[in-house]
Amino acid sequence: MSGGYSVGQVAGIARVTVRTLHHYDEIGLLSPEGRTRAGYRRYRDADLDRLQQILFYRELGFPLEEIAAILDDHSVSPSEHLRRQHRLLSERIAHLQELAAAVEHAMEAQKMGIQLTPEEKFEVFGDAYREGWEAEAEQRWGDTAAWAQSQRRTAGYGKTDWQRIKAEADALNDRLAAAFTAGEPADGGPAMDLAEVHRQHIVDNFYDCTFEIHRCIAGMYVADPRFTEVYEQLAPGLARWLHDAILANAAFRTGEQG
Repeated sequence: MSGGYSVGQVAGIARVTVRTLHHYDEIGLLSPEGRTRAGYRRYRDADLDRLQQILFYRELGFPLEEIAAILDDHSVSPSEHLRRQHRLLSERIAHLQELAAAVEHAMEAQKMGIQLTPEEKFEVFGDAYREGWEAEAEQRWGDTAAWAQSQRRTAGYGKTDWQRIKAEADALNDRLAAAFTAGEPADGGPAMDLAEVHRQHIVDNFYDCTFEIHRCIAGMYVADPRFTEVYEQLAPGLARWLHDAILANAAFRTGEQG
């Protein structure tokens, strides 16, 4: 047989070793029917398709015995194999995204001087942080007294401090969502009072958040999807409402002070 692919060609195409292909042949996982007159293996397109399936499941950590059982189950149609692979890939992607987020959180915790065990970091932060928040804050205010004050204060926080801060933030978010869904106008008294609680939460836990800084934070809530997502998950439209409430509160309170 002169057609098909040699074992060396297949190894190059699939980026595996010749030894791996020989092993797959020896255990009956991938045994090409084609042979040259000299007895050398010749792989057909169907063999390459099977190899692709094998490598896919190997990438996901399946043992070779289980892969053989999956691929030799003729009751499963090709489309069902594709659906299964799509599901497995989606699960792997979600898992890797969780791992990436965990690494980001650990980096931010280390950057801010938070002394927590790995278990405590997962327990306390959960999904609270989003990629780019610290970089965004440092870029905007890294050379300000407020940033330096935040770094000094958070450096001394432990697990109970962060648990308290997160609980307070969650409770405030619930109040914001409730006011918004109840139809409170963003420039009304209840909304502005909540906006002031929002600002005071920053003052109490991080730095002296002036009304100007609070306006900048409000701007990020509607200008940056990473920030908008946090409030949109609570209630669609909440990010814009909170932005408007913060601006209204700042105008009202600075007017009183002025």
